[in-house]
Amino acid sequence: MITTPVTEELLRGHLDVETTAHGLLPHRLPAWARRQLPDAQFAMVEAQPSGVRLAFRTEATVVELDTLPTKRAYPGVPPLPDGVYDLLVDGRLAAQTTVSGGRTLEVDMTTGASRLHEGAPGTARFCDLPVGGKDVEIWLPHNETAELLVLRTDAPVEPAASSGRRRWLHHGSSISHGSNAASPTTIWPALAAAAGGVELTNLGFGGSAMLDPFTARAMRDTPADLISVKLGINVVNADAMRLRAFGPAVHGFLDTLREGHPETPLLVVSPLLCPVHEDTPGPLAPDFDGGTLRFKATGDPAERAAGRLTLTVIREVLATIVAERAAEDPHLHHLDGRTLYGQAEFDAFPLPDAIHPDAAAHRRIAENFARLVFGPDGPFADGPFAAAC
Repeated sequence: MITTPVTEELLRGHLDVETTAHGLLPHRLPAWARRQLPDAQFAMVEAQPSGVRLAFRTEATVVELDTLPTKRAYPGVPPLPDGVYDLLVDGRLAAQTTVSGGRTLEVDMTTGASRLHEGAPGTARFCDLPVGGKDVEIWLPHNETAELLVLRTDAPVEPAASSGRRRWLHHGSSISHGSNAASPTTIWPALAAAAGGVELTNLGFGGSAMLDPFTARAMRDTPADLISVKLGINVVNADAMRLRAFGPAVHGFLDTLREGHPETPLLVVSPLLCPVHEDTPGPLAPDFDGGTLRFKATGDPAERAAGRLTLTVIREVLATIVAERAAEDPHLHHLDGRTLYGQAEFDAFPLPDAIHPDAAAHRRIAENFARLVFGPDGPFADGPFAAAC
């Protein structure tokens, strides 16, 4: 077996890397941005490599990747399954595996307190791959941190050449991050990117799509041919803003994006259907009734008149802002999130915990996004998906 150090040259879908005591830790925001929010929950989701993958060319039939995972555990909640590593050969899923062991971050959902339990590295092993030269991607788990130690193969590897495909930069909440998806290539942005024939950089951060200025600046400075932002749900379920602050914050976020991408197609997506928050403000709280974890909105609908935000209000504000700005910005577009996941999707694929879609719903959301956005009449048209339609 040939040992290859894991370097940034082998990575795609990240914005930064950190050299740790064990190896290389991919990050989805640069270090300067991470320093602006010293919050443990945000640090956890930002370091989970949703959409990040190793990409290389090789003739190897056996590939091993040593990693040190950091898994999550929540007292009172059944243990979460190990994160999945997806291996693609020439763009098609060829194998999946998990890495046992590693660290465990125990988080109390009622207080936010956390405790890290140390553990040992493990190995993601893939064998019996097709003979001959091929492009290989290893998509890292979207829901657990993975410090990358070393790559071993039975043939030399070299970093993959540029695909030449358009670069899609997406920002959103836990649904974009991949909550409840089955594997990293089946989160809805990854499925939509595959259908649209684009290279994904996924800045979906569970609980942290808060119109943060540092996220906007990081996106401003990241090369992209297509940009989308799915806004609103986290602002509501954290009860983070009132109506007076929300509109100007959206304008500021879009202004910053346009500083670096003045004519890039930019899509603003409003919240998907989420009945608990349609007309009830946050904050959101865990609900352990019945022995399973669900979530409930704890705000008072009567306080909407005082500026408390709900998803209904958010959608109205976003539609108005985009319509007004689009008069002078022909590359700015709006999509009602209920066209991706609305009442029909909710009836077919109910939200298991009242907030997050399941694996089947991720596929439906991706199908709808690909058709509406990458299709011939969509704002991201002109790719292979549009031609196929």
